[in-house]
Parts: sequence; structure tokens; C-alpha cells
Amino acid sequence: MIGPRSIVTEDGWRDAIARLASGRATLLGLWGDKPDVTMALLDEGTGKVDVFGYTCINGQYPSVGAQHPPAIRLERTIRDLQGLDAIGCSDRRPWLTHDDEPYAFLPTEGDALHQIAVGPVHAGIIEPGHFRFTANGEFVVRLEQRLGYVHKGIEGLMTGATLDTAARLAARVSGDSTVAYSYAFALAAETASQIAPPPRAVYLRALMAEFERLANHLGDIGAVCNDAAFALMHAQTGILRERVLRASQDCFGHRLMMDIIVPGGVARDIAPDGVKQIGDLLAEIRRIFPHLVSVYDNTASLQDRTVGTGIVKPEFARQFGAGGFVGRASGRAFDARRALAYAPYDRLTFDVPVLSAGDVNARIWIRIREVEQSLALIDQIVGALPDGATKIELPPHGACEGLALAEAFRGDALVWLRLDDQGRVARCHLRDASWFQWPLLETAIDGNIVADFPLCNKSFNCSYAGHDA
Repeated sequence: MIGPRSIVTEDGWRDAIARLASGRATLLGLWGDKPDVTMALLDEGTGKVDVFGYTCINGQYPSVGAQHPPAIRLERTIRDLQGLDAIGCSDRRPWLTHDDEPYAFLPTEGDALHQIAVGPVHAGIIEPGHFRFTANGEFVVRLEQRLGYVHKGIEGLMTGATLDTAARLAARVSGDSTVAYSYAFALAAETASQIAPPPRAVYLRALMAEFERLANHLGDIGAVCNDAAFALMHAQTGILRERVLRASQDCFGHRLMMDIIVPGGVARDIAPDGVKQIGDLLAEIRRIFPHLVSVYDNTASLQDRTVGTGIVKPEFARQFGAGGFVGRASGRAFDARRALAYAPYDRLTFDVPVLSAGDVNARIWIRIREVEQSLALIDQIVGALPDGATKIELPPHGACEGLALAEAFRGDALVWLRLDDQGRVARCHLRDASWFQWPLLETAIDGNIVADFPLCNKSFNCSYAGHDA
């Protein structure tokens, strides 16, 4: 469990900023809880998480982003949503707030430059986001993003809500990570209430999390290949993804397993024939998937598009605390399942694959290896699944708070929760891994050609909805 928040003086707040600026800590989150601002820091050497709160003076606080750039977008968001102002922040443009004023994109100087505006409305079924390219011929010299078009106000909707209602809202932050968000929210509620769910529920949660990881990684591998004009992989991995979704429906009553993980346990048990169906599913994936990996690895036209394209430098991945396959493809080995060792992963055996090339190819290979690890984890989970209850009720509790991270398929999802003395949500903050990955996409496309952007973008697969929650 992660310890309680510490309220610090300005000196303590600046000390925390200095830890970030010197690379001695990684920023996990920064959010407002008016009149306070709060940040969570990770010591990557020990896995220890510290949570600091600072009470703003006249609605102002010393900027974190002034010394640690990954915090800048978070500070702009705090200003938009809560009116708390980061003194010294170099970028005072709105982030989630969209008004009638033209957005001031950053200037770029040089000879023979032109701009290409893409979005926010895209061709096809995709969420809105604007990408402003500055290019010299075909080569991109700057990409700047404009997000926030699907801001849903989930944190505002949670304020004053019951835990049950808030849990349903958390499950809808980003549909492809509904299990992970429900998982993180439940862990945060249980940390705040100081209770542990039944052992059977603990294992069922991990089973659903690995199903979600499998489905998304299989879909992504094919989708990246499709953006390189290799539709065969897209079709074949799409079939396997559909098999996982159907097994999820049969085992838990919902293709995405939405609203199954709840504070105190799980809302329903696995179907009576679920274990057999899982065995059949794993056998099918193990029979087909290695052949698809071989096709990817031995198709020169694919390698030509993915190798050396869209490189994220390891120092950037480290500075931004990039999670998931984006970070692990660039040398950052963080995985919340391993680093924080929440149950039942503290009792399971698995590897965290890490590469250093940082290109599209590396991000595909991390996904491939994680598919293999998820298959092995599901075997262990099913083999160790205990009997017993699947849910307990959270006891009445005074005002309390808790923070938790769960490893979603694209990286760590953070939930910080504060409950009032009636057990209702006083404040909840949810942070998607995409917050620290979207900026790295801007660096990855630098020097690449415009036509490679869809490939780079898909290899990241950042969440618009998760970012804009």
C-alpha cells in the first residue's frame, strides 16, 4: 500500500521539485485539490511512492514545470479546471479549456517551412485531436499537439458521488482500459479504507487485466502493420483479438469486462465453464501467434517501415516517466505489477521485456513479448485460483484517502481518491499513461517524413479519452 499524503511547506515542495529536476525521482502525477496541489513521486530504485500536498497561497504555488518540463501540461490543466496558478510556468496557454480564441501554436523559424494541420476531426472512427506539423518538404521539423476535445469532466462528476457510482465513472475513462481503471480505483478505495478483497477476487481481477492486455496488444500489433500497408497481420491478429473478447463475454458477461471489478472485490464470478474456455483460447493463440510473429519478423517491407522509425530517446523516456511499451521499448523497465508488486502479481512469475532501440519496431516487439508473458500469467492465475467469496463490503470509515496504480496495457493508470466522513467521494484524480506519452510522440516524429506519422502514432496508441477525462 502507498502511504498517506504529506502536507509540506514551500521549502518541502521545492525540495520535491529538486528531486525531479535532478533525476532522483519520477513524476507520477500532479493535480489540484483546491486549495491544495498534490504530486506523487516515484523512486525507481526502491519502488517507493511519496505523495506531497502543498496549500496554495492566494491560489498560487511554485511551478514544477519550470524545472521539470513533463509537469507543464499538468499545470495548465490544473489552472483550467481549478484556477490554481503555477508561478514560474513557462507556458500559460489553456490546455483542456477550448474557447473562441485562436490557439497560439509555438512558432518555428527556418527556410522553406510549411505547416500541415491535421484534425481534430479525422477520417474514420477515431477520437478528436489536432496535430500541427511544420515541415521542410516531407521532413517534419516540429509537431505540436492540441488535445482536450473529448474532456468529459469525470472528476467533477465523481465529486459527491457514492463509491458505486464513482467506480462506474472510473470504468469509462478509456474504454480500452476499463478493467485497468476499475482495478486502480478499487485498489485506491481499499487502500483508503484499509481493507483487502477476498483472495478469489484478487486472482479474478488479474485474470481480467491480462485478458484486456492480450486483446489490446493483439489488436495493436496488427493495426501498426496495417498502417505499413500489410493488411494480412491486421486481419489475423484481429481474429485472435475477437477470440479474446468473446471469451471475456462468455467468462464474465461483457466483452470489455466493464463494471466487473469493484471496491471490495468483483461483481460476478467467472462462468462455470470459464476455465475450460480459457484453456481452449490459450491453446488457439499459442498455435497461431508464433507463425504471425515469424511473418512480421521475416517480411522485409515491414521491417523497412518500422526499424529506425519514430525513435524515442531513452533519456526522454526516463525524464517523462513513460510507462508501458513506449517506455520499455526505450529502456525504461517500469511495470507497476513488478515495481509495486500488488497482489496477486507479488506471487506470480513473469518477465518485464525491455529494449533500447526506441523505434516502432521495438514497440511492436515489446507487445509481442508481453502477449507471451500474459499467456503464461493466465496459466498461473487459473492454476492458483482459490475458492471462496468474491466480494466484501467496505466498512464505514471516517474521512480518508488512498492512491493506487494498476498496470494497463499502455502503461500505469493512477487513481488518487479522497473520501469524506460519509464515505462519498470528496475528490478523485485519474491519470492515464498517455499524459506522459503524448509529448514523446512529438519528439519521435522529429526528422521523420510526414507519411510515417500514422505509423508512429499507431505504435504509441495513446488514449485521447484517457487523457481528456
